[in-house]
Amino acid sequence: MDLDQIKSNWNEVLDLLLEENRVAWIAFFDARLVSFENNELTLDFSDSQKFANPHDFKKTRNSAHTQSLIGAIKSVLGITPTIIEW
Repeated sequence: MDLDQIKSNWNEVLDLLLEENRVAWIAFFDARLVSFENNELTLDFSDSQKFANPHDFKKTRNSAHTQSLIGAIKSVLGITPTIIEW
């Protein structure tokens, strides 16, 4: 599995996350996929600051939301990465 494969399936991951946990989807929908190395998926949220009304859901993201995201990734891609946030 490489970053391009994850990116090509990311919308499917987000769609599943939306079905299973809307709050987790809100917390992660604007993540930009930066890298995937050593089973660590790095997400960047700096783009969310570029909107007319910047939003930062970092305080909203918690371990339960991260676990929901990991579960959606596992269901779609068959991997269980560690999530790293920038």
